[in-house]
Amino acid sequence: MPTIVLDNGAYSVKAGVVGQHQDPLIIPNAIVRSKGDKKTYFGHELAQCRDYSSLHFRLPFERGYLVDWDIEKCVWDGIFSDQVLRVDTTQAALLMTEPYFNLPKLQDDCDQLVFEEYEFNSYYRCTPASLIPYGQLFAQPGLPPAECTIVVDSGFSFTHVVPLIDGKIVWNAVKRLDMGGKLLTNHLKELVSFRQWNMMEETYIMNQVKETCCFVSANYKQDIETCRIDPKRNPIVQEYILPDMSTNRKGRVRIPEEPLAESDQILLMNNERFAVPELLFRPDDIGMDQAGIAWTIAHSISLLPADLQGMFWANIGLIGGNTKLPGFRARLLSELQTLAPVEFEVAIYECEDPVTEAYKSACIRASQDGFMSQHAVTRAEYLESGCSAAHRKFRHDWTWATGIQARRYLDAERGKDAKDATAKGSSYSTGTGTSQRVARGKALALAAMKEKDREDDRPQTTTASGAKPTRARSTRRG
Repeated sequence: MPTIVLDNGAYSVKAGVVGQHQDPLIIPNAIVRSKGDKKTYFGHELAQCRDYSSLHFRLPFERGYLVDWDIEKCVWDGIFSDQVLRVDTTQAALLMTEPYFNLPKLQDDCDQLVFEEYEFNSYYRCTPASLIPYGQLFAQPGLPPAECTIVVDSGFSFTHVVPLIDGKIVWNAVKRLDMGGKLLTNHLKELVSFRQWNMMEETYIMNQVKETCCFVSANYKQDIETCRIDPKRNPIVQEYILPDMSTNRKGRVRIPEEPLAESDQILLMNNERFAVPELLFRPDDIGMDQAGIAWTIAHSISLLPADLQGMFWANIGLIGGNTKLPGFRARLLSELQTLAPVEFEVAIYECEDPVTEAYKSACIRASQDGFMSQHAVTRAEYLESGCSAAHRKFRHDWTWATGIQARRYLDAERGKDAKDATAKGSSYSTGTGTSQRVARGKALALAAMKEKDREDDRPQTTTASGAKPTRARSTRRG
């Protein structure tokens, strides 16, 4: 029986079949409306888009949690279809990731969708960090796996610091920084729109600019001083050629001395290149009352048993898209060394691709003999006990770690007839009602996009990439 792995992130889904896809297929987790060709793309269909200007995204995640199951089902339908994975879900097992501190109601909705809509044979869900100890991030030749580790997961919505002992999350020491890739991209849009082109509606393009041009500064003050000099002699400045929707569809960094065509539109990236990622280390720059990522890690370790803290300082691993930024590891190591006690060694582990590390670790975990048969919930168990079957199997979840909340939740579940609860409380019961609900969700999503298009469809001066010019301003900072 094939096992499907879904690393279900807020920005993208990393999907594949264990044993078939060593590297996952990365699918946008969104419904996207293009103002250029007036088409709507569901998940994997975005690759067919030919005009990336003014894309309007509708995400199933809000503030890091999955709340719009109609959109999510549209994305999953495409992933399981013959166009992507080509799998029969009724004859497959599923291993998927969920957000940290996921709410019980959202967990129940997910269980219902998996078993009642897709009818998976068996199913296991967990957080991304709980899979990392079984992967290659901390592996060292000739040495046993580390017993105490810290996983820094910096993703689209948040950055989490997750300590683990023997592969089990220590929930009382897990810390969250309300800083992720979405906030960084939005901040970059505001900076560029104030200084050069109005890019407030160009989220997709500016996300590409961020991933291509930005880096983490090793010496912020020194780099700021460097940016004050003439841009022609400034080694930090990069010129980004905006997409023209013909020969240069996605945009690119201009090679030095490369001749420019008349139609080329330049976005000058000066101190924006490092000022945006700096927010991960200094959230107070934009008024956030939170500590930076280094202080958050130090605080998390301080909550762990004193005799184990040295092991945690020596086993810090990085996953998530933000950790791919050049200079991220070096800057974090430098700051942590100033915070760690002198008797402890600080070591940070990074992988080749932190975006797909959770998926690869999940594949290793799922391929271990007996794992899915022992730990997964089967469809038969779900049909017999409903969501309570998942509650019993997934006791590693944070609601169980808090004790009182777990008992209250179970007390509320006891006394209910599982079949009645499933029939009355399920948002995803099988049959005609489900098809009508999904169709209605699609119609509402498309109607909202069309309404926004009508509001924005007014004469205005635009560039070839869809960016609207603003009053010229110098990119030099005082």
